[in-house]
Amino acid sequence: MIELKGLTKKFDSFNVLDNIDLTIPKGTAFGLLGSNGAGKSTILRLISGIYRAEGGTVMVDGENVYDNVDVKKRIFFINDETVQFQSYTLKELKNFYKSFYPKFSEELFEKLRSTINLPLDKKLNAFSKGMKRQAIVIIALACQTDYLLLDEAFDGLDPTMRIIVKRMLVDAMIDRQLTTVISSHNLKEINEVCDSVALLHNGKIIFSKDLDSVKGNIHKIQAVFEPISPELPQTYTMEELTGLGVEILHFEKNQSVYYIIAKGDVDEIKKKLAPKKPVVLDIIPLSLEEIFIYEMEVLGYDYNVLAQN
Repeated sequence: MIELKGLTKKFDSFNVLDNIDLTIPKGTAFGLLGSNGAGKSTILRLISGIYRAEGGTVMVDGENVYDNVDVKKRIFFINDETVQFQSYTLKELKNFYKSFYPKFSEELFEKLRSTINLPLDKKLNAFSKGMKRQAIVIIALACQTDYLLLDEAFDGLDPTMRIIVKRMLVDAMIDRQLTTVISSHNLKEINEVCDSVALLHNGKIIFSKDLDSVKGNIHKIQAVFEPISPELPQTYTMEELTGLGVEILHFEKNQSVYYIIAKGDVDEIKKKLAPKKPVVLDIIPLSLEEIFIYEMEVLGYDYNVLAQN
């Protein structure tokens, strides 16, 4: 388990992280979502022990990470930069990491390398950005750590390589309960790999949620209510429908059709709306991005600002 408690990180007088509390259970695929500068990369560097916090604690399985070699051997951090390894060949880079990680598997490394056909004796400065990302991912997986941290995990990968790398990560998560923490500003990528997510903004966590519970708890409803007469449609305000006990996040009306974003159990919502005699009551699937947008509206945030590139 990864636990951040009261975590504060400053650079000079600037607060990058402000009193962060976050728990990431073992075996979880956890996403850190937010705009550039929100604090995602800083959290990963603190978990991996690169940075020392000014306040609070960073614990991995109950132990402090900073200056703890034994804990660091169980964590692999994939940075969004590989410039420091430009003069290495893939073979040299593999051997460099192998010297630090006692569980390194040559067999797994070769299996993954052959899957994407990366050259062993070619220097990384001759690799494309996507090839560099593939190289470090297969080395990370071959190190067989308990925790894998990825900063903008799929940046620079073409669509085919994204699928291959995601499959490698998912296989490792299933096979050995690898705990994976992925930072991204791309909600679609987080949705495809992660089962929980935290949204960061200006050094604070806006919320941390299990994605399945989020998806199953917010619904878009298209409704038409029984008219007063054939010539006179029924008109309800958001306040009137909320008065029935329905938690409404968003409300629109277009002529006689109501578009309602409601939170809660869908069958309970239908029961609560029943006294208003809906003649049409359709549940329309919402994308995860739409769900986040409506949740942010309720909290008083503009999601498009928080999650923009």
